[in-house]
Amino acid sequence: MAAPRGRAILDASPEPDIAMTKPLVLALALALTAPGLALAAPAAPAAKTAAAKPAPAWVARSNAYAQVLLTAQGPFQPEQLSFFGVPGFDDKVFDYGPGFGARYREATAKARDELRAKLATEKDPNVRQDLEILIQAADDAIEASAVNEQMTRPWLDVGQTVFGGLQGLLSDQTPPARRAMAVKRLQAYVGMAPGTTPLATLARQRYEERSEAGLLMPTQVEVQQSLDNLDTYRAGIKQLFDKYKVDAGPALAELDKQLADYAAWTKSTVLPKARTTYSLPPELYALSLKNVGIDIDPRTLIERAQMEFAETRNAMQQIAPLVAKAHGWTDTNYVAVIRQLKKSPIPDAQIETHYRTVVMPELDRLIAANRVVELPNRPMQMRVGTPAENAQQPAPHFLPAPLVGNTGQQGTFVLPLSNPNAGADGPYDDFNYPAGAWTLSAHEGRPGHELQFTAMVERGISLARTLYAFNSVNVEGWALYAEAEMVPYEPLDGQLIALQLRLLRASRAMLDPMINLGLADRDTAFDWLVDKVGLSKAMARQEVDRYSVKSPGQAGSYFYGYSQLMQLRTETEIALGDRFDRKAFNDFLLDQGLLPPKLLAKAVREQFVPQQKAKKG
Repeated sequence: MAAPRGRAILDASPEPDIAMTKPLVLALALALTAPGLALAAPAAPAAKTAAAKPAPAWVARSNAYAQVLLTAQGPFQPEQLSFFGVPGFDDKVFDYGPGFGARYREATAKARDELRAKLATEKDPNVRQDLEILIQAADDAIEASAVNEQMTRPWLDVGQTVFGGLQGLLSDQTPPARRAMAVKRLQAYVGMAPGTTPLATLARQRYEERSEAGLLMPTQVEVQQSLDNLDTYRAGIKQLFDKYKVDAGPALAELDKQLADYAAWTKSTVLPKARTTYSLPPELYALSLKNVGIDIDPRTLIERAQMEFAETRNAMQQIAPLVAKAHGWTDTNYVAVIRQLKKSPIPDAQIETHYRTVVMPELDRLIAANRVVELPNRPMQMRVGTPAENAQQPAPHFLPAPLVGNTGQQGTFVLPLSNPNAGADGPYDDFNYPAGAWTLSAHEGRPGHELQFTAMVERGISLARTLYAFNSVNVEGWALYAEAEMVPYEPLDGQLIALQLRLLRASRAMLDPMINLGLADRDTAFDWLVDKVGLSKAMARQEVDRYSVKSPGQAGSYFYGYSQLMQLRTETEIALGDRFDRKAFNDFLLDQGLLPPKLLAKAVREQFVPQQKAKKG
């Protein structure tokens, strides 16, 4: 079991640790709000809003059962619990002491057995389904912890981890009284709180105690990036405390010293032994696929993605000449047209304004006018990324609001303007031009991630269906489906870029398994993404890092989740014929929370279709 991380995001390119356990890992990667910058002003009000729905009565009982698992796992992932609004964890840091994996599995198994006993007597079908979700989540967590402990040598990017844990408290989303707890969390990280040991010391101990032959080592790329980004994280931590006027006292100086010492040790001890091969052992890659929700053979995924790539490329080559003609360009190749579009970038100082005042309000209007889905009550938030965020997560992403005890906090779409890990690969120009803003906003914002998570807050979805049913397939599948819903209403050049990003998702579903099965190398994937998809070298670099270093297995979840939803949509249209109501269908999907595809399909077949037939009777 890897050390739990401190912050949660949903994004166009998340970077989870392959050893991260499933429950409460909406944190597919660390995400850090901006040092030195406040969140942007709220977006314009939605074109249409609806009253918040009261939670069904059974949700309270389901949530009481979820607390059994939350309580058991809390000491091992307090940063995530705190981030999602669960009280009592703001001053805590995760247990990374000797034998933490065995303790985690023991606590989780005890909670699972208690939930199994509850399932034996529970009568309500909704609560029973949630109990089954919780039990499965516990089983998956135990398996992930055991397999990773058996097969990998644990190494932790301490600077990144501390930054994420502190960022979860030092943000505009967090009330001032809770921000003050960041000092106690920092003191725990550096071993100044009673009964604590410095995280850097624990990380060294966990690495050094696992010296047996055959363990999978960390990659050279991730270790080197941690060293390169250390100063950015250290500066970002200090800026967070300064921004919110929280006095960190001597703990901040102690952290700087410990991080410097840990970096020196990493450079001399870990880096020379880091691996430069990137295919995973079959057991680990299979576990990675399972944890993100991909339940088919990776070779089958490759074949399906190859077909999707060819079909999408054909569609792009049909649209590209129309875009070229509108601009007076002679080269009609789709990659050439994309590169021409990028030659008219939005100045950095105007990007946020463009997204906020041009694209996002228009998408809201189009969603309402075309009855795509019910818009949430809360206005959308968006801002550009910062150097620390970009080092941590060099791709557009969404920071969810607290799901527990939400008092009006809103999730935030964060747009990075650079990839500090790209080195000499050049500018990051994939989302800073007008045509690139449409489908990205639909994915990260509305009707994608922002709408999905805001709907969960407003509709009172149970904890089992938010924190524990989550996997990347059901979340990223919805966001890619949301992109497709909006394509017909976007400008022609925006439609071309929407297809380009769908081409990227097909490429991900090919290249990720190919790298991890030893069928392709990083250089081949990089060249494909630049030459065939039309990405910048900077974006292609973070894509390849993700497939081979950051989160093997996850990249295929977009295409797979999207294909599952589109199949379900078509099946439902056939079942209902002219009775099919797109808005009702999409609203029903959101009402289910984060159910994985099989459970979602069951709900559609057994609830939505009969309800619609009776309604239209």
